[in-house]
Amino acid sequence: MPAAPVLREIVRQHAEMAAFLWTVYDYHLLHPDENPDMDEERLARLVERLEAHLDGLRVAGRAGLEIAKERYAEFPEAGELFVVRMLSVQEAPRVVDLDLEKVRAYLVASR
Repeated sequence: MPAAPVLREIVRQHAEMAAFLWTVYDYHLLHPDENPDMDEERLARLVERLEAHLDGLRVAGRAGLEIAKERYAEFPEAGELFVVRMLSVQEAPRVVDLDLEKVRAYLVASR
């Protein structure tokens, strides 16, 4: 059975949204008092959306990683690097299970 076609535009949107949502998530955790509307429920939904976009990239397989790398090459920011890293590991942990200090250190050191 042939592999399903990869819709590159959709996969690109997954990469962009995952990078953006990571940035929002991390910023909120660093500055929790700046957005009083970001309660636990909204934060959980944000993480759910982030995980869903990462899953969309994973479903695309090699093309998902390739597109994420293209986005990072064009926009070498922490969010884009986060996405590339999450796709580069065989069994990536859930976002809420990440050691954020290690993630932040990696993102700073690798840029």
